[in-house]
Amino acid sequence: MNRIVVRVLVAVLSIGSPSPAFAYLKFGVRVGGSLIDIRWNRTISYFVTDRGVPGVPSTELRDAIGRAFSTWQAASSAVVRSQFQSLTNAQPDGPDGRTTFGFVDRPDLDRVLGATSFFLDQRTGEIVEADVFFNARFNWSTAANGEAGRTDLQSVALHEIGHLLGLGHSALGETEISGGGRRVVGSGAVMFPIAFTAGSTADRELQPDDRAGINDLYQTAEFSEQTSSIGGRITKNGSGVFGAHVAAFNLETGALVGGFSLESDGTYVVAGLSPGSYVVRVEPLDDGDLDSFFSGLVDVDFRVAYAARVVIAPAGGSSEAVNIQVRPK
Repeated sequence: MNRIVVRVLVAVLSIGSPSPAFAYLKFGVRVGGSLIDIRWNRTISYFVTDRGVPGVPSTELRDAIGRAFSTWQAASSAVVRSQFQSLTNAQPDGPDGRTTFGFVDRPDLDRVLGATSFFLDQRTGEIVEADVFFNARFNWSTAANGEAGRTDLQSVALHEIGHLLGLGHSALGETEISGGGRRVVGSGAVMFPIAFTAGSTADRELQPDDRAGINDLYQTAEFSEQTSSIGGRITKNGSGVFGAHVAAFNLETGALVGGFSLESDGTYVVAGLSPGSYVVRVEPLDDGDLDSFFSGLVDVDFRVAYAARVVIAPAGGSSEAVNIQVRPK
């Protein structure tokens, strides 16, 4: 089998270096000249290392991962199945035919809480194996209500399993420069990076953007019939804008779901939406190293803009084209 490895360093501390993010981004691989989503096409059988850290024995690590998997499974209209196999002395550090979670001491990654690596069948884009490590350099907790000064393991596991399932980062959040790094002001998705504050358990629950992402990736006919999408083009001076972040705000429920323009002509789609009325906003992705996520020149030289009217997203279909012209900064 021809395989490639993708490693994603994620879940940076709130005082860490800035990271680029998109709402919700699906990972892809080119097969036969076409870009296809990468995903699992079978039950995810996984192992957990039998090495714990102070305050979190391996059995509690296993249980936290199991709860995080259950959260994603409950949010998916298609059944995303997982099955714990056993504790193991193997480490989550390379291709060995097993999907493994565990603690690894990584002092060289002093701002990274965890990372996910997955191995793909190049012919199909199917994920055939994955590894997730949690950095043993940090203080961890599995306490039901969190623990002051310790990072909630279940929250970070939920974020990492989102990557393992094929989702990238979300851009639904705000940060600000603080102490040479960035501080999270607020986040609207579990898949938003640098959002894990020590002592907090808020990110054990998925948000609308997370649920839209997992259902779009593991889509069923029923989901397509019950949901909607908003799409169109983002342009500046008559040309398409590549890499713009587009967010749709539901006026009835307050749900916020994002998308982005990934074509040179500025085409974007925000999918997985509940039918209803939306305000659509577009903004530049000007916070972080975009090269690590996009292959192409990302345009961040424009001002925030809104669709001229409220957008109606119908069940089982898409809105009329919502084209937005932005102005240079």
